[in-house]
Amino acid sequence: MTALRLGTRGSALALTQSRLVAEELTAVTGRPVELVRIVTPGDRSSAPVAQLGVGVFVSALRDALVAGEIDFAVHSYKDLPTGDFPRLHIAAVPRREDPRDALIARDGLTLTELPPGATIGTGAVRRIAQLLALGLELQVTPIRGNVDSRIARVLGPEADLDAVVLARAGVARLGRTAEITETLDPMLMLPAPAQGALAVECRADDTDLVELLSTLDHAPTRAAVLAERSMLATLEAGCSAPVAAHAEIAEGDDGDEIYLRGAVISPDGVRAIRLSRTGTPAGAAEIGKALATDLLDAGADTLMGSTE
Repeated sequence: MTALRLGTRGSALALTQSRLVAEELTAVTGRPVELVRIVTPGDRSSAPVAQLGVGVFVSALRDALVAGEIDFAVHSYKDLPTGDFPRLHIAAVPRREDPRDALIARDGLTLTELPPGATIGTGAVRRIAQLLALGLELQVTPIRGNVDSRIARVLGPEADLDAVVLARAGVARLGRTAEITETLDPMLMLPAPAQGALAVECRADDTDLVELLSTLDHAPTRAAVLAERSMLATLEAGCSAPVAAHAEIAEGDDGDEIYLRGAVISPDGVRAIRLSRTGTPAGAAEIGKALATDLLDAGADTLMGSTE
């Protein structure tokens, strides 16, 4: 039986995520999978993620898919641009890892235990804005690098930071949750849209593979991510401030309900608009769009101006 070619970035986290999907697919369908490493422009650059632009980690994988060099790819869903890519299809969204952010600090400290002036590193403008909004007098610094190198800046022999904030999902997938000193409540630090979720993508016209990969799909995760990303997509046209979103699906009186929280924060953390919407998983996309409209009506598009 011919092995399916799974394209992946070469980072430890990307390889781990791809192996998880490959192993699950083989277990469920019996098809062998081989990993094909693809180097992306984002991997070659040391510039801050915010300067690199959306999609910098996925463009090379998508090019390889379109060219037929690989059969499918696994992405961190939050790295995907929100616009459609006509020739490709998200065939599966596997069960999501914990979407919350995590703190790894020296001496086992929690966020509120860090002393005034403590240095805390993170790569996301969304996290920087929310950390500043807490008013804890922390020195927040933008950082790049993989999960291991970020943790080393706190716990390694040449540590130069008091703490870092990063996605709990990546730390968990690499088996390093013992080093987390606090998993941050979404009320304090609302995650990025689609954080903790994976997207399994293949060519849209490869109908047999679309069907095969769909065995990995987790409907509640797909609905939650669809709500979050619909909110983000609607905001992207009218607001360039940091955006956060978190959707949860729970049993309601009349079946499953989706509860979506969204926030837009000024980059300096001084102003924030936080709203929520509820509905059914079947209406996930509409819930996201409606919440984005609510946020824009409340002035989300003006939040970039607060740093001028």
